[in-house]
Amino acid sequence: MITAPNADRGQHDPPDYPQVQSSPEFAELRRAHRSFAFPLTLAFVLWYLGYVLLSSYAGGFMALKVAGHLNVAFVLGIAQFATTFLIAWWYSRHAAARLDPRADAIKARLEAPAPAPQAAAARQAGAPQTDAPKDGPEPTGVQEAGA
Repeated sequence: MITAPNADRGQHDPPDYPQVQSSPEFAELRRAHRSFAFPLTLAFVLWYLGYVLLSSYAGGFMALKVAGHLNVAFVLGIAQFATTFLIAWWYSRHAAARLDPRADAIKARLEAPAPAPQAAAARQAGAPQTDAPKDGPEPTGVQEAGA
């Protein structure tokens, strides 16, 4: 008998996204992302536009030989690729160090199981909490082959 793991542990409400977005933790996550991504994006767009403008209006400069048959246009074009990969690497390090831990903390808070209303009422009343096992296997919602 093969059964699939049960990912759904009963009914649950979706997260209150407006509340999450207004939380200080989410604001800090957004600030950490924007303070890195926006300046770097602006710098790269300016660098790219500079290359395009030089290619369009400074043909003589771009045709200057740097070494052998390599000219300025070729070197700057290769630098475009190099900076693209450098920025991707830099962002992945930034995200792993500063964004992912914050996002994981928010996600863990959202996915934490909410106490059952009966259990919460019992704790408030001072009654001991019992988690007696239920009779029979837990239903998975997966029908076995041939059943």
